[in-house]
Amino acid sequence: MSNTVEPESGSALEELTQDASSRKRFLSMVGGAGATGALAMFMAACGDDDKKDSAGASGEKTKPSKGGDLAIVNYALTLEYIEADFYAAVIKSGVVTTKAVAEAAKMIHQNEEEHVVALLATAKKLGTPAMKPKTTFQAVIDGGEKKVLETAATVENLGAAAYLGQAGRIESKEILAAALAIHTVEARHAAALNKIVGKSIVPDGAFAKPASMEEVLPQVKPFLAS
Repeated sequence: MSNTVEPESGSALEELTQDASSRKRFLSMVGGAGATGALAMFMAACGDDDKKDSAGASGEKTKPSKGGDLAIVNYALTLEYIEADFYAAVIKSGVVTTKAVAEAAKMIHQNEEEHVVALLATAKKLGTPAMKPKTTFQAVIDGGEKKVLETAATVENLGAAAYLGQAGRIESKEILAAALAIHTVEARHAAALNKIVGKSIVPDGAFAKPASMEEVLPQVKPFLAS
């Protein structure tokens, strides 16, 4: 079973795959020629026109998001809210005592807060933003530094997979550019944390595996306060 996701007809990813002029404009938006390699990897992981029978991580072909780009942005915003809250709680608790790791947590927290600001602004332009969820991380913090770091690695790997899982559904090239930019940072967070906890920095090998909403949401549910 393939783990690639076929670009949805009419999506920004499909247009970038097929149209050279669109691809050039996109690369200009996200950093010029230096982004070419990232875009190639992104499209390879998400599928191309030579793989019309490819399926998503859940084994089903990608379908358009029912709520369009707003639904995808709000989904990403919700995940970023959870991530930002997680690092805020960890930093406040003082559970991470290793100085270098504590500093890294502060940097990652700042990144996640900036992602929230950017996604919130985008959601407002598209319609109504998702409400910030109530979160709880006490059970993780009570598990000590090791548990916190393992959870952080899991959360960051999940975040990177979540962005990749929505790539073929995004209609706007500008939003796809933003998603790619955030996906890259989430993947770097994941690689750093994977190394800290003794895991491979590339757990899926040369090409990252996408994750659908149906796969991601149950994994973040324990962090939501009732």
